[in-house]
This record gives sequence, C-alpha cells and structure tokens, in this order.
Amino acid sequence: MMKRNSLFRRKELNIEESNRNKLTPSLGSIDLMFLGVGAVVGTGIFILPGTVAAKSAGPGIIFSFVLAAIVCAFSALCYSEFSSRIPIAGSAYSYGYMVFGELIGWMLGWALVLEYGLAVASVASGWSAYLNSLLRGFHLQIPHAMTAAFSIKNGTIVNLPAIIVVLVIAALLTAGIRESTRVNTIMVVVKIVVILLFLAVGIFYVRPENWNPFLPYGLSGVFNGASIVIFAYLGFDAVSSAAEEVKNPQRNMPIGIIGALAICTILYVAVSAVLTGIVSYKELDVTDPVAFAIHYIHQDWAAGLISLGAVTGMITVLLVMSYGATRLVYAISRDGLLPKAAAKLSGKKKIPVRATWIFAVCVSLVAGFIPLDELAALVNMGTLLAFMAVSVGILFLRKNKEIPEGGFKVPFYPVVPIISFLLCLFLISRLSATTMIACGIWFVIGLLIYFIYGRKHSNLNGK
Repeated sequence: MMKRNSLFRRKELNIEESNRNKLTPSLGSIDLMFLGVGAVVGTGIFILPGTVAAKSAGPGIIFSFVLAAIVCAFSALCYSEFSSRIPIAGSAYSYGYMVFGELIGWMLGWALVLEYGLAVASVASGWSAYLNSLLRGFHLQIPHAMTAAFSIKNGTIVNLPAIIVVLVIAALLTAGIRESTRVNTIMVVVKIVVILLFLAVGIFYVRPENWNPFLPYGLSGVFNGASIVIFAYLGFDAVSSAAEEVKNPQRNMPIGIIGALAICTILYVAVSAVLTGIVSYKELDVTDPVAFAIHYIHQDWAAGLISLGAVTGMITVLLVMSYGATRLVYAISRDGLLPKAAAKLSGKKKIPVRATWIFAVCVSLVAGFIPLDELAALVNMGTLLAFMAVSVGILFLRKNKEIPEGGFKVPFYPVVPIISFLLCLFLISRLSATTMIACGIWFVIGLLIYFIYGRKHSNLNGK
C-alpha cells in the first residue's frame, strides 16, 4: 500500500469514475480525426518545410518528416492504449499520475504546460505574420509597432493580432466542445482544400534538378531536421486530452489518433516534395514558403488563397492546442496540484471556463510581448519527454491490475514501447544545449511549485 505522504503515491481510476465533476462525452472518431488534423496541419506545413529544408535537411526534409512521423506513430500506439484504458482528461499527466505516481505525473503535466503554452504562443505569432501579409494584399496595414513582440531594434511594442486571436479562441472554447469542433471541422476542410490546390498547381512546375543533391547536409541533417519538425506533429497527443469527452473511447480514441497522424504525414510529405521541387532549398528560408513558391512560378492568383488557407489553418491549430491545454490545467487543478478554482465547471455543458481563461490570458501575454525564436525548441523538448513517459508507461500499465483490462492494445509488446522510448531519446539528443538548460530551469520551477503548493493540497492527502 502506497504511503499517504509518498512522492510516488498513485491516483486510482475509480477516484475519477466516482467524481461528479466530470466532462460530458460527446465526441466520435471522426470528430477526433478532425481535431487531430486541425491541430497538426498548420504551422508545420505552411512554415517549417521551408526553413528546415534551407537550414538543416535540404530536399531530404521529406525523410525528416517521415522519421518524425515514425516516432509519433510508435508514441501514438502507446497513447491509444492509455487513452482507451484510462479515458480521462489530462493526457500524459493523468497517465503518469496513475502508473508512476504523483511527483512524476506532476512533472509530466508541467512539461505539457510548457509544450502547449509555447506552442500556442508561437503559432499565434506565426498567424499574426500571415495575417499581416494577407492584409497587405488588400492594401491594409496594422501599425508596425503592434505587429510583433517588443523589440527596440525592430521598433515594435506588442503583437496585438497574436493576443487577440488567443483570446478569441478562448471565447470559442467556452461556447462548448461541440460548437468548437464544428468550427474546427469547417476550417480543416478549407485548409485541406487549399493544400490540395497548392499540390495541384505546383506539381506541374516541379523541376527534378532542384532535388539534386537530395541530402546536401547528409543523414545528420535529416536527423536534425526530424528533431525540429517534430513540432509539426504537435497536436496529435492533444487528441488524447479529449478522452473524457469521447463516446466509446476504447474504439474511437485509437481510430482518431492514428487516423489523424496518417493523414497529416501524407500531406506533409507531399507538400515538402512539391515545394523543394519548385524552388531550390537554398531559397526557402522565408516565413511563408508555400505562398513564396506560388509567387515564384507566377501563379499569383493562388497565392492569396494559400495565404488565406494558412491563416485559417493556424486557427485550427490554436483551437485544438488551446483545448488540450485547458483540459490539462483542469485535470491538474481537479487533483489539487494547482488551485481548485481552475477546475470549476460552468453551465449546463460543464465547461472549464476558468481554466480556459487563465491559460488564454497567460499565453496571450507571452505571444504579445516575448520573442519566441529561442523558446520554440522547448516545445519539442516537452513533447518528446511526454512521449517517452507514455511509451515506458505502457510497461507499467500492463502490470497494473487496478486498471480494468480491455480497449486497444499496443501490438508487439514490449518491443514497440521500448523502440518508441529510444527514438524519442535519440531526437532529444539532437536538440541544442541551450534548450536543455532552459528546460532544466523550467523543471526546477515546477519542483518548487509542487513542494510549496501541490504536495500540500493534493487530493491524495486525504486518501
């Protein structure tokens, strides 16, 4: 029996099942796939293929995306088993709490707060840049001082569009998950149509000589590229945050997670191949590579539509990542590790309104005032750490007799979870020392919060 004051005391599933403060199941597998595609296909397809091809991988970015997808696929299988057997909010945080104990669960939750928070802030900043570009096409312009984070060198004060879009997304989420998924579905359809338009137009202008050399930076460049483009797949794990609001999670969670990942990988590879075939990778270090490529081949009529698609696409990323983050904050607060005020559900639809607005206000300030160029790599670190914990957690989940059997099972156990863990560890090793140090500082802050507040107020103190 785990001691009440142990750092590794575990939460039991029946505590969640008997808790009246639960979210309402309303989502099916198609909803989950659209949530996943909405979260994954955005910044990664409209920005990353250009910059990563130019600086890290060349045309070999195709292999970078495939490698990152393989890592995510192994992790997705592990997420699918967890989410079907433990269908509660909180994603890797809740899974870690149940199989590893409170301290590790908290640290995983803290890593995910970093992942979601910086991901939303950086995507909001990217969305602002595309919006400004789109407005210039209509001869409209936001005052320069309000178009980017504070910078004396650039003469900017605040990224006002980034702040506004994060707060608008919060307002949409508080309207209800069904309403949010309807908006997300419409925007995902628009986004995919625009991507298919780019492929249909661009494929006729591909010049195979642009793919030579295919690996200008060698295999090392492909691996480095994979550690960066893992950012492009952020969001598929956010789907697991919806587990508590899913009808028949044992069936629908695996379909939603793996289906979304498969669709996104096909789109990423296709766009990367056409993009580097149209324009030499050396010229793709721009903020809007897809629109740039269309301008390059003088198909300006399509460039405006693609910019509009980028603006729409990034909104879906913001929507799903913010959704995952608010459910995470809600789950942590419900367990007492953060103030319980954030776990209060409002209205007939039982929506965590306070958690939604707390997250939105904090992230909007980061997006509005702090340059995120150096901080963005921390998103990948938080993601990969969560993937590693979920992967190795499967080994402990199978041995935990307190959690009911059934649901999806990872094939080729225990080989798949071990390979997933090692692949994530490999990609972490490709990240910079600066990222490692910054992540260490973030975890020190998390430990201080846990020992000062979380441990004393945990629900398990009375168990």
